Amino acid sequence: MAESIESGEGEGDYAKDGSVDLKGSPVLRSKRGGWTACSFVVVYEVFERMAYYGISSNLVLYLTKKLHQGTVDASNNVTNWVGTVFLTPVLGAYIADALLGRYWTFLFSSAIYLSGMCLLTLAVTVSPLKPESCNVNCKPASTLQLAVFFGGLYIIALANGGTKPNISTIGADQFDEFDPKEKMHKLSFFNWWMFSIFVGTLFAHTFLVYIQDNVGWSVGYGIPTLGLLISVLIFLAGTPYYRHKLPQGSPFTRMARVIVAATRKWRLPIPDDPKQLHELDLEVYSNKGKFRIDSTDSLRFLNKAAVKCSPNTPWTLCPVTQVEETKRILRLLPILAAIFIPCTMIAQINTLFVKQGTTLDLHMGPHFQIPPGSLGAFVTVSMLVTVVLYDCYFVKIMRVWTKNPRGITMLQRMGTGLALQIASMSVASLTEVRRLSIARSHGVDKTGGQVPVTIFILLPQFVMMGIADAFLVVGNIEFFYDQAPESMKSLGTAFSLTAYGIGNFLSSFLLKLVADVTSKNGKGWILNNLNASRLDCYYALLTVLGVFNFIFFSYVTNIYSYNRELCETMDATREEQGVMCDQKEANGQVQCI
Repeated sequence: MAESIESGEGEGDYAKDGSVDLKGSPVLRSKRGGWTACSFVVVYEVFERMAYYGISSNLVLYLTKKLHQGTVDASNNVTNWVGTVFLTPVLGAYIADALLGRYWTFLFSSAIYLSGMCLLTLAVTVSPLKPESCNVNCKPASTLQLAVFFGGLYIIALANGGTKPNISTIGADQFDEFDPKEKMHKLSFFNWWMFSIFVGTLFAHTFLVYIQDNVGWSVGYGIPTLGLLISVLIFLAGTPYYRHKLPQGSPFTRMARVIVAATRKWRLPIPDDPKQLHELDLEVYSNKGKFRIDSTDSLRFLNKAAVKCSPNTPWTLCPVTQVEETKRILRLLPILAAIFIPCTMIAQINTLFVKQGTTLDLHMGPHFQIPPGSLGAFVTVSMLVTVVLYDCYFVKIMRVWTKNPRGITMLQRMGTGLALQIASMSVASLTEVRRLSIARSHGVDKTGGQVPVTIFILLPQFVMMGIADAFLVVGNIEFFYDQAPESMKSLGTAFSLTAYGIGNFLSSFLLKLVADVTSKNGKGWILNNLNASRLDCYYALLTVLGVFNFIFFSYVTNIYSYNRELCETMDATREEQGVMCDQKEANGQVQCI
């Protein structure tokens, strides 16, 4: 990955960011953290992603083939479940930041995760709990069968609330924000983090999907369950090497205090000199390994929370840093909203994209068929290759031109992903026009039979979506973690995941709405018989929504200013590399160009 940052450190060189061990004692940078600790986290993620995508990648086919659900119902059940998976991290982030800390929240959630995987494996293995095999005139799944299967799924969704926002944050916490060199290593961490996700996902989309289609669902779900157990054991093995951050209290309570205090003092004037506002001594923050943040003019009304008055209670008077932390979270909300539509597009990969594949010729040679669920492997491979090329070559090339150690800014990376997504959905629409034309010419639009064209006709839309995700997904996680206040990192990571949750629920709503509005006399955009549907129109609709969303994203990113300490930390490394910082001052903050 990267050259170990531990080498050459003095024995008395303690971490400066307030990192401690599990007993609460300060830690030596030479003994804990860095890439040594991260290696356990990254390897964990390989196995955990294999487990998660071993369930989700083929879920829509299990619902249609085994539980006998229609296209719209199956797709919506998948996106509703995935939406829940990505919304629960807000709860997990609250528990980690306010109560238990990231390490213990993650461990307790992992135990729940494992129980959900075991229940799901039982649901596809034990005869009374699994529906009978059937091809025509199938009997619907019983209430008990549905309850056990979906119960396992939603236990997994609940557990992900504690694992998803904390495991990546634990990895990023292994690098000291106050050390310029370690700060730069963190820039690469998120790329390698996504690399580990891609490796686990690729295994799930290929080997596990093949096992599920050709060997059986019991083995196909049992292997991910075993993989999850292995991943937790790997994480536990790295415990002696981890740095930890102490819980800082509820971020929601701290933000609520700022809003309440500012509202209660809405009539008070804000002093012209920011030094007259209430603030704690610098030592208070440095002892906790936190940054003290200067007052800014953005969202100026909230500055009233720091105007000195009596009585002085936490709900009437807040330090400037607390006010600015609240501002930073609020300023992330427009960026978060701009990611909803792109996440809706991503939701099509494991639903309608896969269902398209079931209508095509699956043969790869005379004796082998590619499982439709394996189509996601093309997304994974293209993401994998793109991330490696991005980190090894693109960043170095762009750094010379932009003078930015990241190559391009995080928001520029996300914007590039959005543009590629729009192109991908356009290609998907045009591909569907061709597929439907061939279906009509062979008369299978009425019978719902297989369209005589290779499944690889879908390859361009999968590959392009993978390249887009390499820009958008990595940039999204890195941005929300990086720009969240130090004491709210888990919440920032949860925000990046919340976008996917809302995007999946939005996909369910939009799919149901379109299916109901366009359904007439047995015709419509989305039917159980995809050969008689008009998915090309649905993809075109998503393309149009993507264009309007890109305009909105461009506007909100143009007025966004990066955190000051982010650029100041980068400057130290730039000077070592002979690269000067280009910044733009905006409302007392610094934007890296």
